[in-house]
Amino acid sequence: QVQLIESGGGLVQAGGSLRLSCAASGGTFSTKHMAWFRQAPGKERQFVAAINKWSSGIYYGDSVKGRFTISRDNAKKTVYLQMTDLKPEDTAVYYCAADSGILTTESSTYDYWGQGTQVTVSS
Repeated sequence: QVQLIESGGGLVQAGGSLRLSCAASGGTFSTKHMAWFRQAPGKERQFVAAINKWSSGIYYGDSVKGRFTISRDNAKKTVYLQMTDLKPEDTAVYYCAADSGILTTESSTYDYWGQGTQVTVSS
């Protein structure tokens, strides 16, 4: 079993930056592909970014390309999401997820999820 705990969310003005962290415990972090998803009120969960276990493969959702950067530190068992130029439409609960299979952008393929961290961007 892998436990994931997100942190770093908060309230920020449009144009600002935040860095989210997701710390893993249990299991073997270095064997897991990791991803960030987000869910705004009344909307479906949306793919944000994913990184493979070697950090050699990275995907981004179209709405965050060029603004968000995903990275990981296997020694610290942590995955990060650096968010810049934040917009009000980025407001959501952000979740990290872990997958032992192939790297995908589909939430249904991820086995483990954190509890989420709220990001609110004011205009």
